[in-house]
Amino acid sequence: MINVVVVGGGWAGSAAALAAAKAGAHVTLVERTDMLLGTGLVGGIMRNNGRWTATEEAIAMGGGDLFEVTDSVSRHTNIDFPGHKHASLYDVAKIEPAVRQLLESKGIRLICMSAAKNVEMNGKKIAAVVLADGTKLEADVFIEATGTAGGMANCTKYGNGCAMCILRCPTFGGRVSIAAKAGVEEFMGIKEDGTIGAMSGSCKLHKESLAPEILKELNAKGVAIIPIPEKMRKTGSMEKKACQQYALPEFEQNIILLDTGHAKLMTSYFPLEALRQIPGFAEARYEDPYAGGTGNSMRYLALSPRDNHLQVQGVDNLFCGGEKAGLLVGHTEAIVTGTLAGYNAVCSAMGVKMLEIPRSLIIGEAIAWVKEEMATPGGMGKKYTFSGSVLFNALKDKDLYTTEKSVVENRVAEAGLTGIFAKTPTN
Repeated sequence: MINVVVVGGGWAGSAAALAAAKAGAHVTLVERTDMLLGTGLVGGIMRNNGRWTATEEAIAMGGGDLFEVTDSVSRHTNIDFPGHKHASLYDVAKIEPAVRQLLESKGIRLICMSAAKNVEMNGKKIAAVVLADGTKLEADVFIEATGTAGGMANCTKYGNGCAMCILRCPTFGGRVSIAAKAGVEEFMGIKEDGTIGAMSGSCKLHKESLAPEILKELNAKGVAIIPIPEKMRKTGSMEKKACQQYALPEFEQNIILLDTGHAKLMTSYFPLEALRQIPGFAEARYEDPYAGGTGNSMRYLALSPRDNHLQVQGVDNLFCGGEKAGLLVGHTEAIVTGTLAGYNAVCSAMGVKMLEIPRSLIIGEAIAWVKEEMATPGGMGKKYTFSGSVLFNALKDKDLYTTEKSVVENRVAEAGLTGIFAKTPTN
């Protein structure tokens, strides 16, 4: 049996572990904290804009397990907010146990609270990942899904300091890049002004700290929009965000809240003293990051060079998913890249042909197009997501965005990929 080690238990790592297990491998997933999902613990937005199409493609290809879980714990479905249509909002309090149960039901071995700190190499292959306690995890193939955010030194150097976010670096240690430990030269994203990285795009407020009328609207509709007094608005405040799909005037002119169990505040940070001057927020309190009045976590600080199979260039048996695979923003983006990485990792170890998703599908087009765009002048200063900004515009221009399930299923069938991720790979 093929042995696979996945490093990083966020959305991409969880998806990679599931795909590898379904492909017939014995899978071990290593996560440095005490919970899976990483930023997915405070995220919550699914199926908005092109993510609907990508989700249904993944389901049609047999890789929809995690999307079905998020659907099952969604607090609201088919909601609209500025710039975004037909979104679902999953409950951040219920999602992690549900995903953990799913992974365990597939026989995936979970090792939590144990960070991968180093690798042992055998030529151009990783022989083992070395954990903080010295344990060596040997495998035929490895998948890195450690993300690109943190640790504390990076948030201090490129951002506003450690904001005490859900990544919890002070407790569990900062991110360690497996690719870098294996000798791969990684690269960093930049903002439009040329500075390094990008700031996480939202904060969470304690719902009960809001005025009753706002809380009532949020619980009932899933979204609440509260105008910011004109004198308090800051133009250009969205340019630092990783989530450029929300860099719209409405998000500078209003407080936009989404109900994910917390009140998801759609801005990277907002000074608490100023926030409490807005009607309805006199008692507002941050839930994540705790220092959301001054900053947020910094991302895109360790991107791996990869091909369209999601194999890391320079190491023969290393694959990547999520933000490691490019300037990709979002849970859906992490899940689909993680799924492909997990499947192709098993293909590689078995010696069978790896899958490159065709560009007739929104997922295949995104994986290929983002790689190409990042190599263009200015391409590293953009962020890419199915739900907005430059990637979504390109997908619409190519007529790949649709909310017709039958159209999606037909496209997948025409590509010969129906149920591919639910099967053992063969030539």
